[in-house]
Amino acid sequence: MPGSPRLAGWRHGHRRAVGLLLGVVALLLAGCAGLPSAVERRPSVAIADGADTMLGRLVAAAAPAEPGQSGFRLLPMPQYSLHARIELARRAQRSIDVQYYLVQNDETGRYLLRTLRDAALRGVRVRLLVDDLYTAGADPLFAGFAAHPNVEVRMFNPFPAGRDRLGTRWAASLLDFDRVHRRMHNKLFVVDNAMAVMGGRNIANEYFLLDGGSNFIDVDTLVAGAVVPRLSSLFDMYWNSPYVYPQESLVSNGGATPQQLRERFEQLTAGPETLHPAPLTSTDLLGNNALAKDLDAGALSLVWGRAEAYADAPAKALGRTDETRGLPADESTDSVLYNVRRYLRGAEHEILQTTPYLIPGRGGMETMRIVRQKGVSYTIVTNSLAATDESLVHIGYRRYRPEMLQLGVALYELSPKRVEETKRFGIYGSASGRLHGKSAVIDRNLVFIGSMNFDPRSMLHNTEIGIFIFSPQLAQQLTSLIGFIRLDGAYQLQLGPQGHIEWVSPASGDGADTILHVEPETDFWSRWKLELLAPLVPESLL
Repeated sequence: MPGSPRLAGWRHGHRRAVGLLLGVVALLLAGCAGLPSAVERRPSVAIADGADTMLGRLVAAAAPAEPGQSGFRLLPMPQYSLHARIELARRAQRSIDVQYYLVQNDETGRYLLRTLRDAALRGVRVRLLVDDLYTAGADPLFAGFAAHPNVEVRMFNPFPAGRDRLGTRWAASLLDFDRVHRRMHNKLFVVDNAMAVMGGRNIANEYFLLDGGSNFIDVDTLVAGAVVPRLSSLFDMYWNSPYVYPQESLVSNGGATPQQLRERFEQLTAGPETLHPAPLTSTDLLGNNALAKDLDAGALSLVWGRAEAYADAPAKALGRTDETRGLPADESTDSVLYNVRRYLRGAEHEILQTTPYLIPGRGGMETMRIVRQKGVSYTIVTNSLAATDESLVHIGYRRYRPEMLQLGVALYELSPKRVEETKRFGIYGSASGRLHGKSAVIDRNLVFIGSMNFDPRSMLHNTEIGIFIFSPQLAQQLTSLIGFIRLDGAYQLQLGPQGHIEWVSPASGDGADTILHVEPETDFWSRWKLELLAPLVPESLL
């Protein structure tokens, strides 16, 4: 059942279903295991001389004369986004810093690890930081990767025991549930402290249109210039925190030598299933070449503007602590949520927002009321029940739909059927399209791209990263991309005469719009299941 929303949720959707079920099981079982103590974490920081690399010199040559500017290229198409990461890694000369919530043990994950291994063999320092939630069964892969010279692998907030399977991990940590359900949701890829890729995509097949069951519509951005050292410092903040553990401190390799571990890595990542992406010979949705073409020509085509980058403190994964000064996440001025709300509430004309999981809560609804009272138009694109990989989240979301519509918020929900029919974001064929992008455009001038969803899990429990870009040109590009989704791949919601939700499917040609009165593209069982679960779902864990 590779396309099952439930299974997809277990794999990618912030283990909401896992958390709900195991929170109950924790009352019945007494499994407990402790993390290793006296762990050696060798401190390290980003390289200081990234400007003296091939990528650094290209960035300097492309930068405008005005100081403090950063360059960007949106990466809405999955093939181009994967290509950008691979090409940067292939051209790295000094360092590669990689931080992800998910590096899946699939064709895409193994392909990236082999590319990073090849860079390390050239003498490039590689630091890989992965959240430990979805590494079950992948310890041999990461151990083999870490056995190479110039490579370090660390796990964020790890499970200390039962590591082969997701279920046994949770069973061994049930008495530590409040810690292990908090995860590092950041996504960041920095090369030579000169260029980076960040946004919503993890490293797995379904983020790059390589999964046969379901694939995500998402957006990343290539980053260069003044803000990159700030991104590197945010990576260092996590890398050197006490909440990360060297991979070797968590796993016994059974006496295997480094050479044997490297040979095992080669066996695990080679073979007939090795990924060989087709060359990119055309331009993407925005008319940009594949990055390799620009790099080969020695001329970067980027949009330049001022930018700010923020990340939550790693201590957020431990809840309110002295390290976070006792402040909730939304009150810490360096947190992603604080700054998202600050800029949303400062809007004067228009907000366009995409989020796969939409549970605004009290704070989010207050933001909507503030901006709507000022006459600001507010449009949100999110997943429909048919599109979501987290059906439990839909329970929390649907509670807010009537109030959002009453405030005048324009709500759109992604239609898997319409996504299959459009070719703008790639050829999905029989695969389902799901929204995964976390972005916003404010007043056609400010762009937000990051890892934060508009839901309690991102607000309260997971750590996040995000970037704010002040650029009318980039804002216009993202506005167009969001417009493609709204017009070609989504239903618009409205309140019917009796106050019930209606879904409007735009007509093609001169025909009349179709108005639907039940959750589109779903069956009776999926809707009935939500009715049964709705009274049992605590919103704070979604």
